Amino acid sequence: MIPGTLKLITEPTTEPVTLAEAKSHLRVVTSADDADITRYITAAREQVELITRRALVTQTWELVLQAFPATDTIKLPKAPLQSVTSIKYTLLDGTVNTFDASNYLVDTVSQPGRIRLRYDKAWPGDELQEINGVVIRFVAGYGLAAAVPMWAKQAILLYVGDFYENREDTLIAQGVTSVPLPNGVESLIYGRRADWF
Repeated sequence: MIPGTLKLITEPTTEPVTLAEAKSHLRVVTSADDADITRYITAAREQVELITRRALVTQTWELVLQAFPATDTIKLPKAPLQSVTSIKYTLLDGTVNTFDASNYLVDTVSQPGRIRLRYDKAWPGDELQEINGVVIRFVAGYGLAAAVPMWAKQAILLYVGDFYENREDTLIAQGVTSVPLPNGVESLIYGRRADWF
């Protein structure tokens, strides 16, 4: 796999966990901390996505590569894959072309998802610009918030609880701080990490 860079294009329109669900988990009945709790939900979701290499609610990403790979397959580093919007490549003269979708298959079953050339097809052989020659736009996520698995929602709630109760680093000894995972998060998420490589 040729190393690439991920760029978020369209953020999810909702969070997997609602403010009401988070407040119920925290046993908070006032609205005084609503803005803080809302931020904690987003931060917790982003942390779960980062660790698991997954997208929870539907979002659009671009994978930027220097060139096409020497193999017939490109893995997309956010699971689960919903669809591939386009594969664009830029020539030395700056011309941007779209690689026709009839040349490849999209595997949304594997995690992470992948693009695979059809048997009689090849990646474009043109010389590409020196950097960021290939841009693959794709959509990832489980769908709407209701479709997000319970393990992910529970991990988010545990993070939110930890953020709410421990608003600063945990002091272990004079001058030494730590930010450990909230209790139970590791068992919920680490076995679900999507293996990109």
